[in-house]
Amino acid sequence: VKCLFFTSGFQISLSGVPQSKRKALKLNFANPPVKPASRLPLNPRLRTHSIESSGKLKISPEQHCDFTAEDLRDLGEIGRGAYGSVNKMVHKPTGQIMAVKSIFYFTVNHLYSYYKLNDLSCRCHCIGDCWICMELMSTSLDKFYKYVYCALDDVIPEEILGKITLATVKALNHLKENLKIIHRDIKPSNILMDRKGNIKLCDFGISGQLVDSIAKTRDAGCRPYMAPERIDPSASRQGYDVRSDVWSLGITLYELATGRFPYPKWNSVFDQLTQVVKGEPPQLSNSEERQFSPKFINFVNLCLTKDESKRPKYKELLKHPFILMYEERFVDVATYVCRILDQIPASPISPMYVD
Repeated sequence: VKCLFFTSGFQISLSGVPQSKRKALKLNFANPPVKPASRLPLNPRLRTHSIESSGKLKISPEQHCDFTAEDLRDLGEIGRGAYGSVNKMVHKPTGQIMAVKSIFYFTVNHLYSYYKLNDLSCRCHCIGDCWICMELMSTSLDKFYKYVYCALDDVIPEEILGKITLATVKALNHLKENLKIIHRDIKPSNILMDRKGNIKLCDFGISGQLVDSIAKTRDAGCRPYMAPERIDPSASRQGYDVRSDVWSLGITLYELATGRFPYPKWNSVFDQLTQVVKGEPPQLSNSEERQFSPKFINFVNLCLTKDESKRPKYKELLKHPFILMYEERFVDVATYVCRILDQIPASPISPMYVD
C-alpha cells in the first residue's frame, strides 16, 4: 500500500513512560459533556488543516514529492469507521486521486483506539490527526456483493470467488511470513477491488504483531467474523494465531457465495457466544438456488473448522486444489467488475456509490 503519514502539532512520547508529574484533574459533573468537534459527522479540519502539516508523498517508486495539506482538495467522505474517516481527495499539483484516512487521536473513543493502533510496527508519536494517503480502489466487496445479490438479483460467479480467495490468502500469508503480523479484521468491507481486476486487503488499523506466531489481544476486530477461540478466552488461553483469520476468511467466502451472513442476527454477546462457540459451524453446501464445485465447498468448510488445532494455516491453504486451480486459470476479473460497477448509480449520496 502506498501511504503517507503526517500529523499536526509537536512531538511527544507515547511510550507509556511519564515524562513529568502532572497536576490532578478536577472533574465537573454539573454540566453534560460537550461533544468534541473532531467527532462531528463532517470534520471541517480536513479542509482547514495547518500548513505546518507536511510530509513526503510517494505516488510511485519513481515519483516522490514534498507537500502540505493545502496541496490536497477534498472531494467528499467515502467512509467512516472506528478509528476515523476516509475522504476522496486529489493531489492538486499532480492530479493524483487518492483515499485519505484521518485518524482522530484526541477524543475519548479514539484515545482508546490508539492503544489498539499501537500494535502496528509503524507508529505515530505526535499530537494531532494522522492522515494516511492511500491508493483509491473502486469498491469494497460488501458493497459489491450486496449490489449483485440485492439490486441485480444475481450471484457472483465461482471463478471470480476463486480469484478473490487466491488474492486474499496470498496477502494474508505475506503479512504473516514477511511482516510478522496478523490482520485480525478479515471481512468483505476490508477486501477491495478496482476496474483493473486488482484485489487488495485494507484496514490494518488493528493488525497485531505476532510473537512466536501468537497474538494475544482479544477485543480487536469485527465480532461477527471472529473465530470461536477469540470469542471464548477459555478456548485458547495462550492466545491465537493466523488460523483465527482463516475462520474469518471462511465466513467472508460463505457470505460472498450465498449473499447472506451465515448466522442469524444476534441480539447480545450471549447469543453470539451460544451460536459460534457452542453451536455447529456454518457449512457451505449446494442448494436449488446455487451449485458449487466440490473443491470450493471443501475449501470454505475447511476454513470453518471449529477446532482451531484442526483448522489449516496459510501454507496448507496455498496447496489446496481450489487455490492451485485458480493459480493457473486465467479469469477476466476486470471485465466482470467493470460490468457490475457500470450498473451502479454514480451518485455520491447512494449507499452503493463506489468510484
